[in-house]
Amino acid sequence: MSEMGRAFWLVAPGQGEIRSQPLQAPGARDVLIRASASAISRGTESLVFLGRVPSSEYQTMRCPFQEGDFPAPVKYGYASSGTVEAGPAALRGQRVFCLYPHQDFYIVPADAVVPIPETVPDERAALAANMETALNAMWDAGPRLGDRIAVVGGGVVGCFIAALAAKIPGTRVELIDIDPRRARIAAALGCGFAAPEAALGDCDIVFHSSASDAGLATALRLAGFEAKLIELSWYGDKPVLAPLGEAFHQRRLRMIASQVGAVAQARRARRTHRERLALALALLADPVYDRLITGHCTLEALPRRMAELAAAPDGALAEIVRYR
Repeated sequence: MSEMGRAFWLVAPGQGEIRSQPLQAPGARDVLIRASASAISRGTESLVFLGRVPSSEYQTMRCPFQEGDFPAPVKYGYASSGTVEAGPAALRGQRVFCLYPHQDFYIVPADAVVPIPETVPDERAALAANMETALNAMWDAGPRLGDRIAVVGGGVVGCFIAALAAKIPGTRVELIDIDPRRARIAAALGCGFAAPEAALGDCDIVFHSSASDAGLATALRLAGFEAKLIELSWYGDKPVLAPLGEAFHQRRLRMIASQVGAVAQARRARRTHRERLALALALLADPVYDRLITGHCTLEALPRRMAELAAAPDGALAEIVRYR
């Protein structure tokens, strides 16, 4: 068993480092995980890295196994896949997913891990937290056969939503982004693509995940009469300008905040967080989602790479940290 774990820590806004820490022996109901991959949740983790978590949200923004406190020093992250090295016999040797920060070896309660299906490789499994967010948004939206659906913002979550929506018979699904490179991704996912100015309107459901004022304005413009707008963006401490003085009231639009901390109301009585995460992992069996992994780095390189990802958009989608 490893006696030390190495983890990524934000030591000050805009500055990260790799720290080593001793591991205690796992208890009877614990597991020791050897990580193989973790995913950077680019939007949220960039805001955390830059110290832009509002003080009012310090408690609600804590992730399950976070250490330290906002703004820093803090160990943050929630998308790790790996193998059980020690623990209950039924779990030893199994590949599992855990909502854990970027760390090579770690110990958690056995009920904090979810088995990874055989059809899902470790790196793709690390995207489970993003897929879970997309799944929850779909439950919030309740799309129906033949719906006209727009997804504004072609990040990882937006791509997952577009892919899931496109599987519903008769739907017209359009992924909307300012980056024309997203067109090839959209085609692979089975949906249309458009730049904001060319997007089709009169939509039944619009998902917004661009975390920008311009994207929100586009989402409002595309929503048809009495349509739903599902807002997934988290803006941190940034003020948001929304053009609600235009046709928002006349079209009787409904804006619904969707976030992953609570199971969507439409399924809350019948689905647990664990069941939702297990379903998200199962949905990742489609190899098309490998197209969303556009970069890799090692744990040692993560402080520099996080600074690059937080500094400016570079067209990257999912960034995977490799441990083996």
